[in-house]
Amino acid sequence: MARGGARLGAGRPSGQGKFGEVTRPIRVPVSKIDSIMNFIHDRNLFLPLYSNKVPAGFPSPADDHMEGKLDLNNHLVKHPTATFFVRASGESMVGAGIHDGDILVVDRSLEPRHGKIIIAAVDGQLTVKRLQKRGSKTLLAPENRKYKPIELTENNDVKIWGVVTNVIHEV
Repeated sequence: MARGGARLGAGRPSGQGKFGEVTRPIRVPVSKIDSIMNFIHDRNLFLPLYSNKVPAGFPSPADDHMEGKLDLNNHLVKHPTATFFVRASGESMVGAGIHDGDILVVDRSLEPRHGKIIIAAVDGQLTVKRLQKRGSKTLLAPENRKYKPIELTENNDVKIWGVVTNVIHEV
């Protein structure tokens, strides 16, 4: 009789756990376990979604028909393990709808391409700007005429943290 090691057919069948999909063990610092578990449990926050559309012009009477429940994670987070949130600071991106204090949804798994809004660390300073490539030049462009683009050179230490996918702000 063999001892130890994996045995054919042993263990829980793949996808049968609490999350309904394949899982993988990871090592995390003990001090982060509670916040990770809270994040996982908070993902089940479903809010009501009504089927009525709200006109931006003259309102029309309509019944309050609830279409179903809405999980904002399904709309804002496409790659959960590669997504993080960061709060914007300053006015350099107001033309893109990013205001001081807004929460940015950032996906590290997306390719930072020309025209995308990215989070980058340039010489140790974090910034949110639109990535632009003009010929051989690479720029981090603001969306406010009061600010100048940052031209990246080989002398800069640049680390791109991710691509901004959504902005959350109060109205």
